Amino acid sequence: MSFRPAGSRPVAVSAVAFVLALAAGGVLAHGATGQAKAPAPASSTPPAAAASAAPAAAAASAMPVADAHAEAKPGDAKAGQGKAAACGACHGMDGNSADPQYPKLAGQSEQYIVRQLESFKSGQRQNPIMLGMASPLSVQDMHDIGAYFASQKPLPGVADQALVAEGEKLYREGDTKRGIPACMACHSIDGSGNPGAMYPHLGGQHAQYVEAQLKAWHDGASWGTDAHAQIMPAIAQKLDAHDIAAVASYIEGLHAATPDAASAAAPK
Repeated sequence: MSFRPAGSRPVAVSAVAFVLALAAGGVLAHGATGQAKAPAPASSTPPAAAASAAPAAAAASAMPVADAHAEAKPGDAKAGQGKAAACGACHGMDGNSADPQYPKLAGQSEQYIVRQLESFKSGQRQNPIMLGMASPLSVQDMHDIGAYFASQKPLPGVADQALVAEGEKLYREGDTKRGIPACMACHSIDGSGNPGAMYPHLGGQHAQYVEAQLKAWHDGASWGTDAHAQIMPAIAQKLDAHDIAAVASYIEGLHAATPDAASAAAPK
């Protein structure tokens, strides 16, 4: 399944807008109205030089613009801690949100967080509050914030025992008769995800948040038009309400079998 964070509510802050100005074209429009045009300035470039420069200019204009990611360095968790301060209001200062409406970000991969912030900023993933949060961020800011949350330890949750068996079956096996793939095929058996493919970490995520996003995908929501963004809506539409509740609950209790995780998940 694709997003570990799935959600009903987002985060807060401000947005940034920028304006592009176009020069050229105005002279032609001016001339088309029948008004007098100023004489063209004499060219100081010899005809031979102009002719030889034309192919070079055309080639330069055809060159792709440098990818912003090529200019960004790997995220710096220390720098990201300060940049992520505003995120803590909803997601928790260490990425473990106390309110199940907001996703846990602790342990989420840097790559995945960057992708989601870019999607919010571009409007591919629509959320007015997260648009305001993401708009002022540079690509480097996104990498730093992603690195900070990736360095934090996710706290496991507890699944509803009444739903565990059904949730585990869907997560580990899927349902071939209905064309539902196993969640662990992308998100791994312990919910740690696949950072290289940008499949998110799911283990320990709030069931309420996962359920809300699965329902949204089921009802037609998507986070873009690219192939990657279409994976989860296609799967969620095959799930019924009980499937969604069961797998979301199972995911909340899912964690790697380590002594620390086991003690954190134990009832107090």
